[in-house]
Amino acid sequence: MYPEEIVKPMRQELVNAGFKELYTAQDVENILKEGGTTLIMVNSVCGCAAGTARPGAVASLQFDKTPTHLATVFAGVDTEAVNKAREHMVPFPPSSPAIALFKDGELVHMLERHHIEGRSAEVIADNLAGAYEEYC
Repeated sequence: MYPEEIVKPMRQELVNAGFKELYTAQDVENILKEGGTTLIMVNSVCGCAAGTARPGAVASLQFDKTPTHLATVFAGVDTEAVNKAREHMVPFPPSSPAIALFKDGELVHMLERHHIEGRSAEVIADNLAGAYEEYC
């Protein structure tokens, strides 16, 4: 587990963009039951989360269509929430960072770590914007 003082600025980057922090399994279940579209980012302390995943997720919100709900769980910190979110991301294996789009509680689009590493924030934002165009 990472100390909160280390992850706080990493959490805040998404919170400042309108993401809701999920800490428990029930938090995850509740947001997915709200209906509409929900973007859940599995946040991480790794370099690709800082360099491309978080900036890409935030940049994806500049387009006309965006998810109804934005949420984040933090790998290595919010264990219960991360495990529950990952249950909803099956058949994809656990990955952090990861970004998943759900429509009415069903997974419709997934970016795993290997889709994030080595790609720019702009590429990630464009990928997510394409999913928003289709599902939101």
